[in-house]
Amino acid sequence: MKLNSSQKFSRFEMKYIINEATSKMLQDEIKNFMVYDGFVNIENYYFVRSLYFDNRLNSNFNEKVDGVRSRYKFRIRTYSRNSDSPIFIEMKGRENLRTYKLRHQIQPENIALLYNKKKYFDLKKIYPNSSLIEKFIFDSYKKNLISKVLVDYNRTPFINKSGLYFRLTFDKNIKSLKNLKLFSNLSFKSWKECIAGYTILEVKFDSSIPLWFHRIIQSYNLRRQSISKFVLGMCYAKLGTETSD
Repeated sequence: MKLNSSQKFSRFEMKYIINEATSKMLQDEIKNFMVYDGFVNIENYYFVRSLYFDNRLNSNFNEKVDGVRSRYKFRIRTYSRNSDSPIFIEMKGRENLRTYKLRHQIQPENIALLYNKKKYFDLKKIYPNSSLIEKFIFDSYKKNLISKVLVDYNRTPFINKSGLYFRLTFDKNIKSLKNLKLFSNLSFKSWKECIAGYTILEVKFDSSIPLWFHRIIQSYNLRRQSISKFVLGMCYAKLGTETSD
């Protein structure tokens, strides 16, 4: 799949579910080898919001649950509860063992165009050179995609002090909501808390994991899991049929 987009990422990913105590101990230990990335706030995390698309048959959800090795989905992602932060249309996928992500920045005044198929001609006119947006439009018609679920969480990210690309992210306070827009008048009581009290640790690397982190995996007896915040969000918002994958 070859697409020209503003940004493209490809890497290996591993995920673990850990409790709060383990998360704190791990973060204290990895500070010997890693630093926070440059986007954290004074409390050393940043907010993430994603609006995921699927069809009425939940095809993307079921592909993830069934472990389909080659798959992808679309989402709108931002890092604020309002439009004062950059907003991106993203395609997140997997090809065998590697994951990839393509993204194109969208101006806040154009977000509404992504919700309405009747406005796709305007969307393509505004972003004429984005093959990612063309792919989104094509799939929206072919697969009857609609926006379905919002997922919010706080992310604490670490990057390698030196050497090869290696990144750890700790995602907690995960919440989901059945919703059709990225920003709207959202009732706090309507949000569903996902895996309360637990954190999703994501390990992201290009070619190999440092030896020191192998030792951490062994000493903490970490067990790799297939976990998806999209699937969690769909389940807790009562849009899917499974609770894990």
